[in-house]
Amino acid sequence: MVESEQSNQMSLTVVVNGAVITGRLAPEAVWRERVAEVLRDSDRLSAFSGVFGGAAAGTPPKRPSHLHFHVARILQGTLGIPETGGMYRVAIEDVSAWTVGDFSYTDS
Repeated sequence: MVESEQSNQMSLTVVVNGAVITGRLAPEAVWRERVAEVLRDSDRLSAFSGVFGGAAAGTPPKRPSHLHFHVARILQGTLGIPETGGMYRVAIEDVSAWTVGDFSYTDS
C-alpha cells in the first residue's frame, strides 16, 4: 500500500540481522529521490546523486522486495542512531521480526 498510495505515514519497526530499525515507510521512488537530493547537496558526494534519482529509480516491482525507511533510526541501547532520523533500505526477506509503530526511549 505504501508503494501504490505514495504515502509515508506507515510507522514500522523491524529486526534485520539483529539490528532494530524503527521509522516510517516511504514509497521507493520517493525514498530514492530524497537520497538523491541529500547527495546533490553534498560537496563530496554530489556525483553519486544520479544513481538514485531520475530514470534510475525505475518502476517499482509489482511485489516490493525491500522496505524503504524515511525518518528512521537504528536502536542501540537507549539511543536512536542518527538522532534526527535517516534513510534505510532493507530486504523484506531479511526481516526476522516486525511490529507496527515506531519505538523511542524516554528518560523517565
